[in-house]
Amino acid sequence: MTDISEFTVRVARKTPEAIDICTFELVRTDGQGLPAFSAGSHIDVHLPSGLTRQYSLCNDATENHRYLIGVLRDPASRGGSRAMHDEIEEGRTLRISAPKNHFPIASDAPHSLLLAGGIGVTPLLCMAERMAAIGHPFEMHYCTRSPERTAFRQRIAEAAFASQVTLHFDDGAAEQKLDIEQVLRAMPDQTHLYVCGPKGFMDWVLASARTAGWPETRLHFEFFGASVAPSATDGAFDVQIASSGRVIHIPADRTVVQALGDAGVKVQVSCEQGVCGTCLTRVLQGEPDHKDLYLTPEEQAANDQFTPCCSRARSKLLVLDL
Repeated sequence: MTDISEFTVRVARKTPEAIDICTFELVRTDGQGLPAFSAGSHIDVHLPSGLTRQYSLCNDATENHRYLIGVLRDPASRGGSRAMHDEIEEGRTLRISAPKNHFPIASDAPHSLLLAGGIGVTPLLCMAERMAAIGHPFEMHYCTRSPERTAFRQRIAEAAFASQVTLHFDDGAAEQKLDIEQVLRAMPDQTHLYVCGPKGFMDWVLASARTAGWPETRLHFEFFGASVAPSATDGAFDVQIASSGRVIHIPADRTVVQALGDAGVKVQVSCEQGVCGTCLTRVLQGEPDHKDLYLTPEEQAANDQFTPCCSRARSKLLVLDL
């Protein structure tokens, strides 16, 4: 059977969509169709520098001849978005993963609320188009710094669901800014909320929803970046590799992934910020100190898996299924 977990694509088109935002249309170099995906999916893009970054797919999920991703040039870039904007031009080939979906649409939701902040619109736009196509009721709010920094404005304006989308600009009049409490109050019972965007925006939306009594089962989110700050409680601990029994010491100033790598134990990583789930590892014994934004609160409470790129240990020893 042919392995389609990774393959090579060519940048067929690179298009400026707004200030500091470009879309990249990717097609297979061998002319074959691309693996199917569902709204909310993302791909891993392996950059020539060795970096791997995740980008949400924002084209029609019924298409199999192309993938479309939107990339913001982030002033705080660790190299990924800068490389995409400055180095990746039309005709360039890239290695990418097959689509993965950690942010799916809840099929049983009677109504949906989509809240996008900046480039976080990419998965939500795909969701909106899918919901419109299947007749699923939804409302969408899209917050950006200014009209000039709002990607996909024309695409949304021309969509059949344009009347269901409200744009909010940071530099606009006070009355057009998003009143999250009012929006939450106006939603029908059992509405499901989807949010993606900068961490501050997402924290605000999720905190508002939780304060308003929305249960976790109706909150869906995907972080695409985070800052994992050292804590005063970050101490040293040991990790045992279950398959060999080998015990590896994790110093206070090294991540589990770094210390394991130093000892010759490689763990596949991507974001290294606890948002993508690439490094997710099963915990057989011990109590993790979760610092990720990938697992739900319930999944973290189970303490049977953790993200070794950023999470640590509350116990003196973690036994890992490696």
